[in-house]
Amino acid sequence: MARPQNKRITVRKHVKGIDHAVIAVRDLDSTQDTFRRMGFTLTPRGHHTLGSENHCVMFGHDYFELLMVPQRLPGREYYYDFARIGDGLAAIALKTDNARGAYGELSAAALAPSEPVDFSRPVQLPDGARAASFRITQLGLEQTPGGQVFLCQHFTRDVVWRPEYQTHANTATGLAAIAILSADVSATAAAYARLFDVKPAAINEGLLINTGDTPIAVVSEPALAKRLPGVWISARHPPYVAALFIRVADRGLAERALRAGGLNPMRMPDGSVALGAAEAHGVAIVFG
Repeated sequence: MARPQNKRITVRKHVKGIDHAVIAVRDLDSTQDTFRRMGFTLTPRGHHTLGSENHCVMFGHDYFELLMVPQRLPGREYYYDFARIGDGLAAIALKTDNARGAYGELSAAALAPSEPVDFSRPVQLPDGARAASFRITQLGLEQTPGGQVFLCQHFTRDVVWRPEYQTHANTATGLAAIAILSADVSATAAAYARLFDVKPAAINEGLLINTGDTPIAVVSEPALAKRLPGVWISARHPPYVAALFIRVADRGLAERALRAGGLNPMRMPDGSVALGAAEAHGVAIVFG
């Protein structure tokens, strides 16, 4: 599931690719410990104005987020309910340079996004506290089988993308792919293709959506099991976001970092290193 090299041809001007993935969890203390033992550097805990809490794993141009919603808060109900079933990859955030512009584009395509909402979280920096500020617009769950999808506009990238958080002991450098497991690969892929205004491309495992950067692969359960033999995926019912593929500079160092953290990675037929969902808070993570 490598990053495709061809450029995306689309009429969408304000949907730019994948910004970050969101792993929703019930216990953020336990989760941060696990991901640190994986060899990731985590940002300090953030407290959103919407009431949620998080840690982020930052790369050069994207990241993934560990998110906890401590109670059923307005606007955060989806994440609270998702985590009550079990930890896992709950949402995909898309890049946008203009959330209101994206709202207009997606509304014109009859995708019914929500009205844009602004929120923030304080970040303690060496020269004092600053607010990391965002504007998001969400798609309805009926539009994106498998999880929540929203567009995220960053107003303070210099506060979020701090260089001190982008070096990881496991040599991770960025998101390589996201896999959605579905019992109806064609229908699920069509929904995401409509969002990005592209045609799905056939791959060995199923269908690939070229987002402009990190691709989304829609796969069947047998195909993903063949791609990741022996790796436990999830007890959730499809469709769901099943696997996160992470690009690393050195697979050997990634495996050693995982083992040093007391985890049990497995070598895949293509040489990548995988950690099952039981150890990675509900999402299979592949280092390749």
